[in-house]
Amino acid sequence: MWDNHAVLRALANFLLLAALMMVLYSGGVWLIHSPLFPVKRIHIGGQFAKVTPMQLKYIAKHELSGTFFTLDINKTRGAFQKLPWVREVQVRRTWPDRLEITISEHVALARWGESGLISTEGRWFDAASDQPLPVFYGPAGSEKEMVRALQMFEPVLKQAKLQPRQLWLSERRAWKMELDNGVMLELGRGPVKERLVRFAEYWPRSLAVLPYRIESIDLRYPNGFAVRMPDYKASAATANKL
Repeated sequence: MWDNHAVLRALANFLLLAALMMVLYSGGVWLIHSPLFPVKRIHIGGQFAKVTPMQLKYIAKHELSGTFFTLDINKTRGAFQKLPWVREVQVRRTWPDRLEITISEHVALARWGESGLISTEGRWFDAASDQPLPVFYGPAGSEKEMVRALQMFEPVLKQAKLQPRQLWLSERRAWKMELDNGVMLELGRGPVKERLVRFAEYWPRSLAVLPYRIESIDLRYPNGFAVRMPDYKASAATANKL
């Protein structure tokens, strides 16, 4: 072998190429990690109603590290997603020294019991709000179902100038609702929208004009409903007929 000049030449070329590759690799690693390519500009975009500029500046200053090439995109995204109202974060490098960050916020639709909020997409998130939002009480995993129900109920009630204050969904998928006037509605299961439409039609012209406080209305009847009025007293004549 050592007398074979062709083999020795090929081996020498291979070793030279390997050495050159090692040099290039080491140079590339050094270049990537060197301070020659810092992130000089960070642009944060989006429409913010709840996230404050101070929060964004703090994260950009204390949570982001690395050069233009080594900065961890996933870690950067995760740092901003720790903020309570942040729904989505997009991060993109722009040559030669710019980092583009776009942030989308949650839009709160309701409260989830005593803990957290529910977004318009039906996602639970842990944040505080002073908005007068309806309150949901339901089984775990029913957030999107309750959002769809609220979005269906609100236009119906709006016709009667009413709004939902609290909404319950039982394990058996039976619905109950408290209105902003304090009246409790038993909607039950099945065709709940049809029952609510019937209630909304009768409320302004028949129920709201009664001279008694209405505590609750059971809408689970096929052709009517039962009204509970604690202050109502049947007259003697009416009582004698019963």
